Amino acid sequence: MRWSNAVPLVVLLALVLAFWRGLGRDPTVVPSPLIGRPAPQFSLPSLRDPAVLVTNAELVGQPTLVNVWGTWCVGCRAEHGMLLDLARRGVRIVGLDWKDDALAARAWLVELGDPYQLVAYDATGSVGIDWGVYGAPETFVLDKRGVIRHKHVGPLTAEEVAGTVLPLLDRLAREAP
Repeated sequence: MRWSNAVPLVVLLALVLAFWRGLGRDPTVVPSPLIGRPAPQFSLPSLRDPAVLVTNAELVGQPTLVNVWGTWCVGCRAEHGMLLDLARRGVRIVGLDWKDDALAARAWLVELGDPYQLVAYDATGSVGIDWGVYGAPETFVLDKRGVIRHKHVGPLTAEEVAGTVLPLLDRLAREAP
């Protein structure tokens, strides 16, 4: 067999191996270079009152979920009930309304309920880029110092909340500041 005849077979085997490995991966687990690092610096207007600025300084002091959402996002609507439940349990949630219409976003929170202690309004999506967001919803878990400890891509599910988010928040709440 000549080498030139073997090249397509080697390429095909490499592709099959790559696809096979990809099938076993969870698409909601997205490695982030920000894990273990402080949340990116930002300063955005509050969705509720554009005269008030929301900054990353607001993310320090207690474990916090940062939830990236938009009214245009079907998955955001699907996870909204889960966020309301987390807020009722006392979880601190900060929203990042991403690439959205502010009037529609305010109406959404009135209609569906508001789980957020604060909502930063990222009309252009520039802060989302700094956070490594490429779609909504995405949720970050931050520790008391504002360090990103976990990232979840896609709608939060009961399994993700019970198996990962709540245990991590509990552990982070017990850590020294």
